[in-house]
Amino acid sequence: MDSGEFCQRVREVLHERGMSVRAAARTLNYDPAYLSRVLSGKQRPSAQLIAGLDELLQVDRESSAPDASVSLIRVANGEEYAHAIRETSRRLVILDNDLGGLPIADAATRAFRTVYRRLGSGNYDRKYERDIQSAAAELAEVAGWTLYDAEKHDAARRLNQEALFLAQLSGDRSIELLILQNMAMHSGWLGRHREELAIARSVIEGSRLSPRVEAIFRVREAKGLAGAGDHMGAARSFDHARSLLGDGVHDGDPSWSWWISANEIDGHHGSALQEACQFGDGIQFLQRALPQTSGEKAGYRGISAAHLLDCFLSVNAWRDAEELACSIVPSVDDIGSARTVTLLRTAIRRAQMADKIPSGVRDVLEHLGSAMASDPFTL
Repeated sequence: MDSGEFCQRVREVLHERGMSVRAAARTLNYDPAYLSRVLSGKQRPSAQLIAGLDELLQVDRESSAPDASVSLIRVANGEEYAHAIRETSRRLVILDNDLGGLPIADAATRAFRTVYRRLGSGNYDRKYERDIQSAAAELAEVAGWTLYDAEKHDAARRLNQEALFLAQLSGDRSIELLILQNMAMHSGWLGRHREELAIARSVIEGSRLSPRVEAIFRVREAKGLAGAGDHMGAARSFDHARSLLGDGVHDGDPSWSWWISANEIDGHHGSALQEACQFGDGIQFLQRALPQTSGEKAGYRGISAAHLLDCFLSVNAWRDAEELACSIVPSVDDIGSARTVTLLRTAIRRAQMADKIPSGVRDVLEHLGSAMASDPFTL
């Protein structure tokens, strides 16, 4: 398009996004009066300005890409700034769930870093400060979760702490609870079981929770107890969590609680038993945690499949292990979770060290290991 058409498109995009000429000029380090003259057709734009506007607003590119939201969170100011941050989080979550989970930790962290810098400088409308802080806490939570699942644990801990700080500043108790859940889960994954238990109980004992939210913190309590060796206490907490789900959905449930289900609890219960080397007991729970139909969205239930494979191999359930491993192989390229890959590799390595393993099982495990080790950029 020529410069006139380009400037017309820029005006349309600015209007659509509720962004002022002054905000765009400030971000591009141009005089607002000069940019206004250019956009009104009174002065020809320089090639440098056209390139800057194109980069800033993504005028000639697909606006649904996450980078378009990142561009907007650099320049939006008040209510639209909070909306832009939340839209960035929403698009990242969609990518995280599609195709088994795309590796988006770096993109999520870069997006939050952009917001973090603006929060530090105070370059936004203070009237909307709490809403902006709440949106930023949500974006930091997304980044922290994806870093955890990518096994980037030091960075995940930093992002979780920053998310918690922003949630508390904004007074957003809903997102604060999700962050605390994530922090407890992360502690458990790192073997810090007492810390997981302490976080869970601090929330249970100090808050009035909806049944569904209490259920997930009872799960965290159960995992902490199991990791600390109290398996009877863990079983009671898992049962308590299941009973809480019987109350159904409440108006007070936060929007993020949609994923708390009986299958979710079964997956955690089974993994706790597998981690305690109670492999036979863990199988029934992990089987229930798997998707029941081919059309059901698996999400992170690939974690349960990895735990279940280890259980089958550990109790010499060779046929079940071979069938499960064969079912995993075609979807290896779709596994975006580094934790799932770690668990699968651990199960394969442990099985290959066994003295007696049928040749068919050994072959399919080698095939699975090779598939996970293949070049992800090969077409």
